[in-house]
Amino acid sequence: MKIELPNQPYKYVTENSQECDSETAFVITTQNEKYLQNAENNNAHSIIKIEEIAKLFGIDKIKIIGITGTNGKTTTASAIYSFLLDLGYKVAMQGTRGLFMNDKVLEGKTLTTPSVLNTYKHIYQAVDAGCEFFIMEVSSHAIVQKRVEGLNFELKILTNITQDHLDYHKTIEEYTAVKNSFFKDDGKKLINKDEPKADFNFKNAYTYGIENPATYRLMAYSLNNASSGIIQHFQDIVPFTAALHGFFNLYNLMAAVGAVHLLTGLKLEEVAATMDNFAGVSGRMEQVCQVPNVIVDFAHTPDGMQQVLNALKEKELLVVFGAGGDRDVSKRPMMGRVAASLAKRVYITSDNPRNEDPDAIVNDILSGIEDQTNVMVELNRRKAIEMALDEQGDEEVVVILGKGDESHQIIYGERFPFDDREVVRELLNI
Repeated sequence: MKIELPNQPYKYVTENSQECDSETAFVITTQNEKYLQNAENNNAHSIIKIEEIAKLFGIDKIKIIGITGTNGKTTTASAIYSFLLDLGYKVAMQGTRGLFMNDKVLEGKTLTTPSVLNTYKHIYQAVDAGCEFFIMEVSSHAIVQKRVEGLNFELKILTNITQDHLDYHKTIEEYTAVKNSFFKDDGKKLINKDEPKADFNFKNAYTYGIENPATYRLMAYSLNNASSGIIQHFQDIVPFTAALHGFFNLYNLMAAVGAVHLLTGLKLEEVAATMDNFAGVSGRMEQVCQVPNVIVDFAHTPDGMQQVLNALKEKELLVVFGAGGDRDVSKRPMMGRVAASLAKRVYITSDNPRNEDPDAIVNDILSGIEDQTNVMVELNRRKAIEMALDEQGDEEVVVILGKGDESHQIIYGERFPFDDREVVRELLNI
């Protein structure tokens, strides 16, 4: 990807050494420094460090908010984006769902955190559009690979730390250390006070929580008919209502309202008044159909599954799920254990098996389930969903986990169109 920068000795910049030529400078990053010789061989106009061009992209003209954590990044980012827009600010948001700017979609789904130069390009576009804030999800991979180098964050947010990506990080200790490393500087940060694994620099640190004293604390709450509660911030006590369901979403809402309060300096009650306008994120606790009751969610970790299923624990649940291939194997038995302990019936199926044998993935999941009496295996995801819908009783809820709003199934390197929500609508003729 070449980016044109006006009024410079070179015409373009790129982080891809193959794209270099006499008009194109090579931007060297931690990720691509091994290709320096290749860039020179391709007659790169010049070699530039990423930090040297930060100002050319307007990075000093916009407030950057970075959100990391195992679960809740997308919902928290989207809530902050929604609240700020409602309060009259111009805002951009980059993450798993793509690039959004001032209530418009500019790019579709991408990596949670794109390459350094891609993020710089998005910031450049945001500054050009008059945005005051740039919200971005920060993955653990991006922290390790330094895909956020050169960025000065106005605020960093930690949602939580539970097991994920151990195919990459190898141990939960390493994964935890990576997440916490994002919060070791002196910059402003907002930390989940109820997260026991959180380890951060106390300077300029603010907290939010439900169980422990925090800068922003949820004093009381109700989960009847979505959610409502009372937030305490020192002497301020502010009520709110919100459209989101589930205890775990209270944390996402608290992180978002605390962040917007810190970023804008507005009265807390003014920020809280925008919470009811946020309808949530597509594919996150999304009710595809009310009668029969069918919910789709992106949860793909043991903790994520437990949070979603616990949010629906008053109902009898029929749970359809699988586990992604070429990913952390150790979480699969735990996912099976969670589903079997909280569901009336479980339907184990495929979920982006990638290059792994789907049968082997299912066997890993089954190894965590002692009593398999109410467990069905159907590798064809469409058929598994159909089985659950056919067997669903009047008061039961079908919960389809793992893919959320994903539109494809990845099998042996090929992408096949598959959207859980569309499949449900087709099967129910709605």
